[in-house]
Amino acid sequence: MLRDAVRALLAELSRKAPGRSVEVRIPPFGAIQCVPGPRHTRGTPPNVVEADPLTWVLVATERVSWADALSDGRLRASGIRTDLTEYLPLTGEEPGK
Repeated sequence: MLRDAVRALLAELSRKAPGRSVEVRIPPFGAIQCVPGPRHTRGTPPNVVEADPLTWVLVATERVSWADALSDGRLRASGIRTDLTEYLPLTGEEPGK
């Protein structure tokens, strides 16, 4: 069930933020590239977001804020494009609805 939630939220993020400039990793359930900008093709990407599955679900649905998850170390984000707050929450609805 957690695996399915993680994958569904990653798919929704990919839909809301198409692109390949940020890699979002939620081991062991999935990883995507998203957010418009320069595409990364080799080696370690310069823009990476990583979290455990439960933290990802909580942050993606705004039950835990991005800032709180970053400050307490549950969410790791490196690179200038990794602030995903403009795409949250990942509810399947268009922003402002």
